[in-house]
Amino acid sequence: MDETSARAEICRVGASLYQRGYVHASAGNISVRLADGYLITPTDASLGQLVPERLAKLDLQGQQLSGDRASKTIVLHRRIYEASANTPTPAGCVIHTHSRQLVACSLQATAVPGVVPAAELLPALTPYFVMKVGRVPHIPYHRPGSPDAAQAVAEAIAQYAAAGRPIRAVMLARLGPNVWHESPAAAMAALEELEETALLWNQCRQQPPAPLSEAQIDELRQSFGAHW
Repeated sequence: MDETSARAEICRVGASLYQRGYVHASAGNISVRLADGYLITPTDASLGQLVPERLAKLDLQGQQLSGDRASKTIVLHRRIYEASANTPTPAGCVIHTHSRQLVACSLQATAVPGVVPAAELLPALTPYFVMKVGRVPHIPYHRPGSPDAAQAVAEAIAQYAAAGRPIRAVMLARLGPNVWHESPAAAMAALEELEETALLWNQCRQQPPAPLSEAQIDELRQSFGAHW
């Protein structure tokens, strides 16, 4: 994707996410990997009111070249681009939100003191969750912008890829998901599927549904190339 198209697409996707309640206030950020660096939404910017010319541009070393001041999460985004580059799910775009249903899942999972949350946020509830998103590691809490969170995410990407289960999303405990795909539109679609699955899980929590069986998941692998 060329830079002009990427700027326009970041703004279009940001407005769509804001208008439909996936992000609020100045929460969330979007970045795109370019041939000569990165574009990312500015710090404290509303995704509903982005201006193409004001997006932050950084070089390949993460130094800002133009635009408003880059979001501090560029450190995490760059680690995702680097860690996923040689996996079957390389990132061309990363989207981070504080989506309500996903954060609620995380809060439920971390609500009991002394109990370690599950390594993954959600079970294999629906075929489209398995096909379009896949496994979602639940990364322990770190403050926003912490380099420790970036390291934990990079390690998770490497571990899942080595096990033959490449991922395209992680959940930062108490904060929100980071989802990546080849383009802003594809990353947004994966985020939508993930948030919808979280909604189903939250609504069914009183009587948790059985996940798809291993045979059903294997059929999805064989038919659609799912990485679960």
